[in-house]
Amino acid sequence: MKKPVQNPREVAEIVAVQALNFLAGDPPRLGLFLAETGIGPSSLREAAAEATFLASVLDFILRDDATVKAFAKSADIDPTHIAAAREILGDPRWERDVP
Repeated sequence: MKKPVQNPREVAEIVAVQALNFLAGDPPRLGLFLAETGIGPSSLREAAAEATFLASVLDFILRDDATVKAFAKSADIDPTHIAAAREILGDPRWERDVP
């Protein structure tokens, strides 16, 4: 059995990776994201290891309410957790515990 993740930054990174998987499941949406970021499909895996890239994934999701709702539903998370994850990834000094 896996140990539950308690670190808020790790949770935020998990949410962002789920968001990237969500985008990957929708080729037109993924294509738009890649075009806007300038990242090619071949460097996607490498970029996903960087917190700034993961934050940009969440920025892309958060800019459209329909996308937020669709991702939240597919990931079975509350939509507010997406914005919270983005805030955590944007602040490297984030250490507050999530209630």
